[in-house]
Amino acid sequence: MTTTSAFLYRDGSRGEAVLLDELMPDLGAGTFAWVILDDPTTADMVPLANAFGLHPLAVEDAIDPSHGPKVEFYEEQLLVIAKVARLEKETLRYRQVAVFIGPHHVIVAQHGQALGSEALRASVEAAPELLKRGTGYALYSILDQIVGSYLPVIEAVEDHVLDTEKHMLTAPLDHAQIAALFGLRRQLILFQRILNPFSDAASKLVDANIPNIDEQAVPYFQDIAYQIMRVENMVDGLWDVVTSVFEVNNLLEQQRQGEINRKLAAWAAIIAVPTAISGIYGMNFANMPELATRFGYPAVLVLMLGISLFLFMRFRQSGWL
Repeated sequence: MTTTSAFLYRDGSRGEAVLLDELMPDLGAGTFAWVILDDPTTADMVPLANAFGLHPLAVEDAIDPSHGPKVEFYEEQLLVIAKVARLEKETLRYRQVAVFIGPHHVIVAQHGQALGSEALRASVEAAPELLKRGTGYALYSILDQIVGSYLPVIEAVEDHVLDTEKHMLTAPLDHAQIAALFGLRRQLILFQRILNPFSDAASKLVDANIPNIDEQAVPYFQDIAYQIMRVENMVDGLWDVVTSVFEVNNLLEQQRQGEINRKLAAWAAIIAVPTAISGIYGMNFANMPELATRFGYPAVLVLMLGISLFLFMRFRQSGWL
C-alpha cells in the first residue's frame, strides 16, 4: 500500500502539510513542496505529473523498482535514480530511490522504505541553511543519505572477510566457509554493478549545466562523487582481499597436504627397513647370514632398530617428521 507525505518548505523550514491535489507548479520564491511516496504506483504519480509536468518516461522509470542508477534531464526537470544498500542476514539488499527535482518541488519515490519518510526528512531538515538555498541542495542532502548507507555495509563485509582471513591462518576453511566467500564475492560484483552507473550519474551532476543546481552547489555534488569513488575503491579492495583469501587458502591447503605426504613417505621408508630384513629371514633358506651365530638374531634386531632410528632422526632434522 502506498503511503504519501507532502509538506511545503519556506526558507529552509517545514511548513504545513498539503494534499497532492492542492499542489501547484509555482509556489512562490523561497518555497517548494517536498513529497515522499513509498512504493508508488502509476495512479499515485498522476496528480504529481499533472501538477509539475513530470515526463511520462521519468514517471515510468521511477515506479520501476528494478531500474538502475541514472541521471536524466527533462527541460527544467531533473530525475536522479539511486540504490540504497542494506545488509540483511549476511545478504546485500538494494532499495530504489527516485528523486524528481524542479524549481518548486522535490518528489521522492522510494521502494521498500529505502530511507524512511520521517527519518529522511529529519536528516535533511537538520541543515536548514542548505534547504533554504533551493531544491538542488535538498537533492544533495538526499544523495548524501543514500551514499551514507553504503559505509556500514562495507564495514560489516570487511569485518567478516578479516575474521575469515584470521581463521584461515589457523585452520583450513570448511565447505560452508568457502561457499560463504563465493557468495560474498558474487555480492561484491553486484555491488560494483550498482556503484558504477551511480558514479557516472554523480559525474553528470558535477560536469553538466544542470537545471535547479547553481554553481555554488557544484562542490557539494563533487563531494558526493568523491564519496562514491571512495566506496568503489573500498569494494575493489574487498574484492582483492577475498580473492587473496581463496589463493592463500589453496596454498596453505597444498602445504598441509605436502606435509602429510612427507610424513607418510618418511614413515613408509622407516617401516620398509625392518620389513625388508624380516622378509628375507622369513624365506627359510638353509644358508642365511648369521643363522649359525649365537647372537645373530639379536644382532639383526639391533641392526633393524638402529637403521630405523637413524632414518627417523634424519627425517626429523629435515622437517619431514
